[in-house]
Amino acid sequence: MDEEIQLPLTEPGDRPLSVRQRVASILNRLLDRYQPGEGVVLIATALVVGIFAGLGAILFRWILAQAGIVFFVWFPAALAHLPATFTWLSSSGYILLAPILGALPAGWMIARYAGEAKGHGVPEVMEAVALRGGRIRPVVPVIKYFASALTIGSGGSAGAEGPIVQIGAGIGSGLGQLLRLSDDRIQSLVACGAAGGIAAVFNAPIAGVIFAVEIILGEFSVGNLTAVVLASVTSSIIGRIAFGESPAFAASSYSVQSLWEFPIYAVLGILAGLVSVLFVRVLYWTEDRFDESRRLPGWVQPAVGAAMLGLMALIYGRIPGLAYDRIPQVFGVGYDTITMALHGGGTVSLLLALMLLKILATSFTLGSGGSGGVFAPALFVGSTLGAACGLVVNQLWPNITAPVGAYALVGMAAAFAGSTHASVTAIVMIFELTGDYRLVLPLMLSVVISTLLARRMLHGESIYTLKLSRRGIRIAKGRDVDVMQGVLVREAMTTRVDTVPTTMTLDRVRSEFARTQHHGFPVVDEAGKLYGIVTVQDSARALEAGMSPETPVAKFAERNLVVAYPDEPMADALHRLSVRGIGRLPVVSRKDHNMLLGAVRRSDILRAYNIALTRRADVQHRTARMRLRNVDHTEFIELEVASDSRCVGSRIQDLADSLPHDAVLVSVRRANGEVIIPHGDTILESGDQVVAFADEDAARQLADRLLGNDDTA
Repeated sequence: MDEEIQLPLTEPGDRPLSVRQRVASILNRLLDRYQPGEGVVLIATALVVGIFAGLGAILFRWILAQAGIVFFVWFPAALAHLPATFTWLSSSGYILLAPILGALPAGWMIARYAGEAKGHGVPEVMEAVALRGGRIRPVVPVIKYFASALTIGSGGSAGAEGPIVQIGAGIGSGLGQLLRLSDDRIQSLVACGAAGGIAAVFNAPIAGVIFAVEIILGEFSVGNLTAVVLASVTSSIIGRIAFGESPAFAASSYSVQSLWEFPIYAVLGILAGLVSVLFVRVLYWTEDRFDESRRLPGWVQPAVGAAMLGLMALIYGRIPGLAYDRIPQVFGVGYDTITMALHGGGTVSLLLALMLLKILATSFTLGSGGSGGVFAPALFVGSTLGAACGLVVNQLWPNITAPVGAYALVGMAAAFAGSTHASVTAIVMIFELTGDYRLVLPLMLSVVISTLLARRMLHGESIYTLKLSRRGIRIAKGRDVDVMQGVLVREAMTTRVDTVPTTMTLDRVRSEFARTQHHGFPVVDEAGKLYGIVTVQDSARALEAGMSPETPVAKFAERNLVVAYPDEPMADALHRLSVRGIGRLPVVSRKDHNMLLGAVRRSDILRAYNIALTRRADVQHRTARMRLRNVDHTEFIELEVASDSRCVGSRIQDLADSLPHDAVLVSVRRANGEVIIPHGDTILESGDQVVAFADEDAARQLADRLLGNDDTA
C-alpha cells in the first residue's frame, strides 16, 4: 500500500500552520511523490492560472457593476430624500461625493497593506518579473481587487484591464510560490495570469498572448509561449461563457476607400503620438505634484484627486454640448464613449473636449494615488481623437474616405501603442475586434508612426517603463538592463567646467593646457554659449599648419561636436565616448544645444559606476528581503516614520518597552539617503525609512507605533 500522505497541522515550536501553508505542504508532497514531468507541470499550472484569471476577471467586473449600483443608484436615491434646503446636493451632489467616498477606503487599504496596488499596476508586475523572479506578495491582488473596484466603481477615471492584469499576475505568482517553482517558471506563470486577464476582458486571446510576451516578459521563447497560449485560451473560454462571444467593442469591418487615405492615416498617427505624449506627461506631472505634497497623508491624497475629478465633472456638465445624463462621460472605464466613437457618434468639438477631459480625469485619479489601469483611458483618448479626425475628413473629402468608425479604430490603436509602446498588441487587438484584415495597412502605418514619435519625445520610455525608470529601474526585454543605464548623466557629470573664449590665442591656449594639465576645453562665445571644443591635438595641428601664435581659438576649434544630455543614461554617453575615442563630452540642454551645462569626463564614469553599483546593491537587498518573506511566519518590513508618530525625536532605548519584543530594527535610512545601523542611542526622525525583521503580529504592532496609529507609542 502506498504510504499515506499526512497533513502537518503544526510547525516546529507548536505554532499552527496557516491554510496557505497546509495547501502548499500537500501540493509539494504530491509533487515530490509522483514527480511529474516538466511538460505536465507546465500545462497543468498554465491551465489552473488561466481558469482562475478568467474567474477573477468575471468576479472583478461583477464587483465593478455592484459598486456602480451602490454609488450611482442607491446613493443618489438616498440623497434625494434630503430636505429642500439641500436641493443642489440631492440633485447633483453625488457627482462630487461618490468618487470621494470610494477613494477614501481605497487609499487607506493601499497605504496600510499594499503600496504596490497604487496606480496602474502593470509597472509593478514588470518590476516583479525583472527583479524578484516574478514573486508578488499574495496580499497585492487582494488589495488591488477591492481598491480598484472602489476607485473605478465610484467614478474614478481608470481602466479595469490594468487591475485584472495585476490580479491575474498575482494569481500566477502565488501558484508558482506555493509549488516552490523556479524563478523562470514563476515568471512564466505571471505572464500567463496577465494574458488570461486581457483575454477574458476583451475576448481577444491572441492580443492577451502578445501583450504578455511584449510587455510583461519582453522576450519570446517557445516554453513561455506554450504556457501563455494555454492560459489565454482557457481564460478566454471562461470569459465567453460569462460575457458572450462578441468582443468587448462591437466594431464594424472597414476597408481603405482610396490610396489618398494613407496620408490622412499618417497624419492621424502623428496626432496620436502627440496626444499619447501629452497623456503620459500630464499623468506623471500630476503624480509628481501629489508626491511633493507633504501636508496630506498618502491615504487621503486619492480622495483629493477624486474631489478634483468630481468638481471638473460638475463644471463641464453645465457647458452646452457637454452635458451628460446621470453619470459623466469621463467617469469609470468609459466603454460607452468608446462605443459611441466607433459608431461615428458625437461632434468634433464634443469628441476633442472629451479627449482632453479624459486625460485630466485619469491624471487626477491615478496621479493622486488611486488604483486602476491606463489601458481603457488610452483607448478612450485614441478613439475620440480618431473619430474627430474621421468627421473632419468625411466632411472635406466624402468620396475618398472611410466611415468615421474606421478612423476611431485606428486612432484607438495608435494612441494605445504610443502610450505603451506595445505596437504589436495594438495591431492584433484591433484585428481581433473587427475580424477583418482589410484595414491592417493603415492601422500598421498609424501605429508605427505614433510609436516612433512617442519613443522619440519620451526618450524611449513608455507609460509603463517611465514609472520604473523614475525609481532608478530601467527595463529592456523584461530584464533590468546594464547598471549604467540606471544612472543619468546629470547625476555624475561635472558642472564646474573650465572653458576658454573664442578670442583666446593659440599661444595662450597652449599655456592653459600646460598649466591645468587638461587635454581639452569647451570653447564659449561672448554670450557664454558653447561654440566648440579645443584639444591638445587641435593646437598641435594648428602649429603644424603654420598658424600664427596670435590666431584666435575660433579658427581651429572643433565645431562638429559629440554631446551628451543631462536626462539620458550614462550608458549612452559612455557608448559615444568609446565609439569616437574621445575623453570628454560636453553636456548641453536638449532645448538649446549651445547651452553648456557641464561635462562628462573619464573620472565621472567611475563616479557613475559607483552610484550604479550602490543602487544595484540596494535593489538586490530589497529583492533578497522579498524572497525571505513568510519564512517561519517572519518577514522583513519597511516602514516610514510618520510626522505625527510619538516615536519622532525619541531614542530607540527609550522606546524599548513600547516596541514589540519580537521585532528587530535592522537599518534606518535618513531622508538625505544616509543609512545607519540603529543602536540604543539612535534618535528616530520624521521620514526615516526603518527596516525591521519581525513575525506577523509584531510587524503589525510596529507599524502602528511608527505610523502614528497607536497611542501607546
